[in-house]
Amino acid sequence: MLRPIALAVACLSCLSLVPGPSLAHFGAVIPSDDIITKGDPAQLSLRLSFLHPQEGQAMELARPEQIGMLHRGVRTDLGSAFQANKEQGFTSWQGSVTISRPGDYTFFMVPTPYWEPSEDVFIIHSTKVCVNAFGLEQGWDQPVGLETEIIPLSRPYGLWTNNLFTGQVLLKGKPVPFAEVEVEYLNASAPPAPPITPPSSPFITQVVKADGKGVFSYAMVKAGWWGFAALSEDDRLLEHDGVKKKVELGAVYWVHATDLTTGDAPR
Repeated sequence: MLRPIALAVACLSCLSLVPGPSLAHFGAVIPSDDIITKGDPAQLSLRLSFLHPQEGQAMELARPEQIGMLHRGVRTDLGSAFQANKEQGFTSWQGSVTISRPGDYTFFMVPTPYWEPSEDVFIIHSTKVCVNAFGLEQGWDQPVGLETEIIPLSRPYGLWTNNLFTGQVLLKGKPVPFAEVEVEYLNASAPPAPPITPPSSPFITQVVKADGKGVFSYAMVKAGWWGFAALSEDDRLLEHDGVKKKVELGAVYWVHATDLTTGDAPR
């Protein structure tokens, strides 16, 4: 029989072998506003980052391979408008775009592959967000044509808290049956309010499964920005230190919810 001290040491050794909760990675494209009306500033600011949203932890984001926008069916390269910035000592990207025409603007980012040693995989999260301008609600449901992306099936702006956001996951232009979608709240997206402390790790990342046509829904229970990340495994491999490694493709979409009781929420 093990003595009490030896038993305690043995238990601690066993616990050290149990992996902790894996933090979800999210690409982020966060605009200064999601609805532009007459009288608003013509310059829309956008922040591009790679982070754990609920924990508020930034990660390094190398210069993305693509930064652009889709407006009225036309894709525009915005890469030259973005400059490197620092968040918590890690690189993010900041830029601004002049909005002068009505309609829906879908901004997107395709990052360079990110090597995640803890998961032994490369991560590529293609990320989108939609901004409406001057009341013309056209274009929000158009695909950009990314390798993987979420197509909103509910209008992705003008949403109250507790509204359902519904989207369809596409991979190489085709629906992904029963795709797993991770959902996280951008914690402290309301600077005057205290950050949220989840009671346990399952509350950090919500998980929903899409149906057979790749369609999923989720109700946003708090005002602020919510990120949706649908993960797939690519059929290609990338080399790391001379060894070919798997690639995780993420289709990420960001949606803003506003509190019905106040009619406002920080952006």
